[in-house]
Amino acid sequence: LPKTLKAIGSYAFSGCSSLTSVKIPDGVTTIWTDAFWGCSSLTSVTIPDSVTVIWWFAFSGCSSLTSVKIPDGVMTIRDGAFNHCSSLTSIMIPDSMTEIGGIAFQYCSNLKSITIGSSVTTIGASAFSDCSSLTSIYCKAIVPPSVSIHGAFNGVSATLYVPTGSKAAYTAADEWKNFSNIFEMD
Repeated sequence: LPKTLKAIGSYAFSGCSSLTSVKIPDGVTTIWTDAFWGCSSLTSVTIPDSVTVIWWFAFSGCSSLTSVKIPDGVMTIRDGAFNHCSSLTSIMIPDSMTEIGGIAFQYCSNLKSITIGSSVTTIGASAFSDCSSLTSIYCKAIVPPSVSIHGAFNGVSATLYVPTGSKAAYTAADEWKNFSNIFEMD
């Protein structure tokens, strides 16, 4: 993709089922709705630090995507952004991010571990629901992020790791109190 590119438009590569990799150039700030939806052969994507928002269903259905590095510049992942990315095994939400949209990672059936950055304040409905292989959640936020009344971790049985001194806040917070194993970490 050209270095002069500033955004990946809605549906730009949607349904390109033979696309296997993409390197998004520095300078792109937005990946719009359904930009790579259904790119079922996409195994790797490089997202530059210049990206601040990943919009609705941008990578939804990229079932061969094995890893993605969400850069520090991203502040928001919108609804369904990585929905049905069934080959993802781990996700690290950067400390810069404040919001994880609803169903953002729903049905990522091989997702084993997630790290949620310290600035996340809101997690949308079913954001990580039906991630049946999820065993470890590391939440770096001292104050438990607000979770939709519809839940963010439906169908998930994982160990939750939280910052030292914040276990009591998590065991009292809606949704978070449903985790039976909560441990403090440095």
